[in-house]
Order: sequence, then C-alpha cells, then structure tokens
Amino acid sequence: MATQTITLDGDTDWPGFRREARGLLTRQVPPDDIVWHTRESAELDLFASLPDELDDPEASGDFADAASPASVGEAPGRPAPTPHPGGASAVVPPAFLRLCETVVLHEDPARFGLLYRLLWRLVHEPGLRDDPIDPDRVRAQHMAQAVRRDMHKMKAFVRFRSIEQADGGATLHVAWFEPFHHIVEAVASFFVRRFTSMRWAIMTPERSLRWEPAAAGREGTLTFGPGARREDAPPADAGEALWLTYYRHIFNPARLKLAMMQKEMPRRYWRNLPEAELITPLSVEAMARSGRMIEAPASVPARRIAPVAGLRKHARSPAPDAVLAPMPQALSSDPAEALSQLREATQRCRECPIGAHATQAVFGEGPVRAALMVVGEQPGDQEDLRGRPFVGPSGRLFDRAVADLGWARETLYVTNAVKHFKFELRGKRRIHKTPSQQEAAACLHWLESEVRQVRPRALVALGATAARALLGRPVAVMKERGQWHAGPQGEQVLVTLHPSALLRGDPALQEEAYARWLEDLALATAVAQAVA
Repeated sequence: MATQTITLDGDTDWPGFRREARGLLTRQVPPDDIVWHTRESAELDLFASLPDELDDPEASGDFADAASPASVGEAPGRPAPTPHPGGASAVVPPAFLRLCETVVLHEDPARFGLLYRLLWRLVHEPGLRDDPIDPDRVRAQHMAQAVRRDMHKMKAFVRFRSIEQADGGATLHVAWFEPFHHIVEAVASFFVRRFTSMRWAIMTPERSLRWEPAAAGREGTLTFGPGARREDAPPADAGEALWLTYYRHIFNPARLKLAMMQKEMPRRYWRNLPEAELITPLSVEAMARSGRMIEAPASVPARRIAPVAGLRKHARSPAPDAVLAPMPQALSSDPAEALSQLREATQRCRECPIGAHATQAVFGEGPVRAALMVVGEQPGDQEDLRGRPFVGPSGRLFDRAVADLGWARETLYVTNAVKHFKFELRGKRRIHKTPSQQEAAACLHWLESEVRQVRPRALVALGATAARALLGRPVAVMKERGQWHAGPQGEQVLVTLHPSALLRGDPALQEEAYARWLEDLALATAVAQAVA
C-alpha cells in the first residue's frame, strides 16, 4: 500500500490524532504506510524531497483533506482497504488513552507514529496488553515520563520578574522558561490556580501565556499567544536580587550533595534559573566552609526573647547566665496586669525546644487572688489548640471531680508546670510526651512567677512533674499522694495523681481509682471553698 501522510493541526493535536487514528484503523491502514506530520513539521519539510506518493493531491498531507476519512487511502486507482471488523469500535485500555494524551506532548516527531503503531498492535496482537517489556510500550512509557518530568520542572523552576506599569496599573509578573516538550498549555491551569490573584505572563519559545486576574464585573482570563525570544524577558529586578541573597544564606555546605542536586535541578534548566550562577562558587567553597563549621566550638542558642524583669531573680533553677538577656522592663505592680504580661511573654519563650513546635503557650487562668492553685504537668493536644489549661479529656475528668467535691472551677487558679505542648507525631496524630527535667526546669520561672502573683493559700500538684516543680525535689507520687507537703518557701502543696493517669488506667478499676483520687483532692476542700 502506498504511503499516506496525515497532517495534524498542531504539535499537541490530541483530538485530531485520535480522529485520524480511528479512521485509519477502520480502513485497515498499517502503521508502516503512514507518515505523520504537524503543520509546523510539514512547513519545515517544505524543501525536503518528497516521496512520489505525496505528489498525489489526496495524499499530500494537507490537513483539510486528511481530516476527511474519505480522502485518506482512497486515491484513484488504489483498491479500497477492507474495513476491520472492530476498527472504529476497537476497545483499548483506558490507561492507553491516558498514555497517549501525555506522549502527544513529547517533542519527538515520531511520537504519533509510535502511538498509532501501538494502537494497531493492541487491536491485532491481544498479547501486547500483557507484555510490559515490549519495546514500543517501554519507549512510550519513557516518553510519557520525560513529559511529566518536564511539566514538574516548569512548575518548580519558573521565576517571575516584576514590571511596574506606567499607568499605575497592577504589576505584571513575567517569566521566561524553555520547556523541552510541548507542555505549556498542559501546565497553564497549574499557574492559574497557584497565582490566581496575580497578573502574570509566561513566555516560552513555542507558546506564551498571559493571565489577567478577576476584577469587578469580570472573570479572570487566560490567553495563549505565539512564542517569544529570551531577549523579550525583562531584566533582573530587586526581587531577584533578594532571592539570590536568600539563597546564598540558606545554602548549607555541610549538606551539599552535588549528584542529588543535579538530579533534582538538571543542568539543562540552569540557564533559566538566576540562582544557578551561585551554585558553582558556593560548591567550590563548600568543603572549606564545612571544615570551619566542624572546627568551630559549639554555639549557645541565642535567647529569642528577653525575660520580663523580676522573673528569674527568685527562680530556684536559673538558666546559665549566657542565655539571659538584659531586663527590658519591670513587671506591673498590679497582679492582674503582671499575669497578663507573663502570659504574653510565654508566647515567645524559646528557652527549651518544645516551644518551637507547639501551637501556642498555654498560660494559667483563674482569679488573681485564688485561694487554691491547681498545677498540672503540661498542656495536651486540645489545650495546645485552644490555648487554655485543662480543656481536653483530662480537663473534663478534673471538672467532674470539681463538681463532685462541691468546688467551683471559677474560684480556682489552674495552670501547668510546663507551658508548651510536647508531643511526638505518629501519622497525623500528636502523641503526648513527658517533658524532660531540663525542659521543666527551663519553664519553672514562669510557674514561680504565677505563684508569686496569685499568692494562693495552698497548691495541688497533679502528677510527678508538677510535684517536683513545686517541691523542688523528686517526688514518688504513689507513695506521697494524699498528703500535704511543705514547699521550699513554706507553701502547702497537696500531691496526687494527674487525671490522665486515671484515664490511662485499667477501665475496670477506673471508678475505684477515681474515688481514691477524690479522697486525695478532698483534703483541699476547705481551701478551695474559702473566700479569697
């Protein structure tokens, strides 16, 4: 059979290819008898020597003729092919169609021939579906992978430069990128979603995109234009200089892995990345800088917030002087205002690592002159999210005890020995972790400051961490529970279990444990019900 030429509308004319392939398959035109072109490639071949068959006007590659099934393969004098019984209605795996949609975007001119050959073979060679190492299948998979990689790199490596508008209009952000495949239209929706409210344009040698965000009475519009030249891109702006400064400072020579970096950031994309100019000099200096980092003495973490005046001078466990900053101001003489100052300061406390991971610090709450202060261990997950102590499962059990004892929670000052939530991630769950002694010691001055401002008549320590903070010594809770103890300053401290210990206990024994816990707490009833 004579060779036929099919000319598609464009490099990404997937609908056209699908239509033509279906017609060719119906007419039983073998893959070897087809030459695939796009309008662009046909123009490039304008001066190439043409096969004799293309002299036939009906097989010349003109898209208008080729688009008509009757004009393909039915040249005068040629016998009409016998329609394949399953041609037009041939069923192929959905994965093959998805593969075709991606491979069509590849820059290889032979991609259409490959896809039609695969289609032909899927219809005539049923065993092909079960042969994953077939050379045609492998080649198509590699081409699809290359297209997907190019799309990913375009999403990652586009760098916008700002152009201020002379008329005072919204700033236009323009980027230049050189993809290796015909992916521009395929990734356009990503940039629209990512930069919906920004006015931007992306220029490439093949196609250009321009997005105008929605305005009053008008929806956002995405327009496609012809390709551009690299020279059309705007020069570097102040934002790019700022980005280079940032990149230079975050570059960690001790973590440099050139092979991995070039795998993620292939050199062929470097010409469009402003930070590429820094990679070579920074890499050359990396070994020397790493050596200096190893030889340098360990640094002391800088305190991020200066303590409020008066907080540490009474603390029993002061941190090393090296981490203390000058006192910026004195605490207010008004207890309520002083507590407010302390609450605000704890939000910025980073004297131990756990503060950096918590949602917020959870400070105590209750009357300024509460007769009884109840101290727990640390906030839990719910407390961390809501910023209030004892509002999670343990808090609900505590509220039950308060009600059973005839106390009123609003008359108690409730707080924790540690102000930030320490946890361990397990999947999406944050599992409570007991704070270390160092972390509890770093937080101690906040608790001591609360005690000094509230001046309670007595305190209840719930659990070992709270008991140790208030008594200044290790406490065996199971042995010392249900007893009043004297703190370092002579304050009365009642020790008992934390409610979470009851929740973790044997459910069958929970009510019994709860009753005994109430007995411990009942020792503080006289103080809890006293009028402040």
